[in-house]
Amino acid sequence: MATLCAGVTAPALAGLFSVTPVRIFMTPRDRAMAITVTNEGDTELVMQADVFDWKQKPDGSDDLTLSEDMILAPPIIKLAGKSRQVLRLALTRPAPRGEQLTYRLVLREIPEARPPEPGVQVQVALAFSLPVFITPPGLKRQVACRLERPTADQMNAVCENVGNAYAQVVDLSLATATGQKVASRDTGGYLLPGIKRSFTLTRTPGATPGGSGKLTVTQDDASKQSFDVPID
Repeated sequence: MATLCAGVTAPALAGLFSVTPVRIFMTPRDRAMAITVTNEGDTELVMQADVFDWKQKPDGSDDLTLSEDMILAPPIIKLAGKSRQVLRLALTRPAPRGEQLTYRLVLREIPEARPPEPGVQVQVALAFSLPVFITPPGLKRQVACRLERPTADQMNAVCENVGNAYAQVVDLSLATATGQKVASRDTGGYLLPGIKRSFTLTRTPGATPGGSGKLTVTQDDASKQSFDVPID
């Protein structure tokens, strides 16, 4: 479950809500998926839901286009304080065989729908983006990574998803053949099929790169892959 809140320096009014699940996994046979939105605050919330077709540009940045492939019922959500509502997300088009469909469901608060309160100068609109994956049977992620050294002090892990299902890198670690940790990174990102991304690694203080090494990549399902790389 994810919870959203906001804080600004000027007097502000913002809602507080949570959504579960935070990632949506479906198969082409699933007619609909249930999503629960909970108003954690005391005042009424009004929210709007939109579905975007989710692609990635060659550099890995997101490319979102408003889509009619999926519908969320209801699209406008009104929640009294401390209440919850179950929404239904459904695919309106046949899912192609051998291809994973990827979308983003964006829930956005509409602060203008609430009456202004005394002393409030800013109304903050909160938004939450949920990834949606519709995956036919048999599709798999497959990530291939290598090490680049654009400068003597910089190390980049370049990873490409050569499979046909999404991948999500969450951690990267580079070590020498003797096991000495040379560099690492504890954040990553999504790789949709066919996408390549570069992740800059932070060098371990006092580490001395040299010879061959192993680049270990951890994904969101806790699986690990190791790649032999030169670190001279």
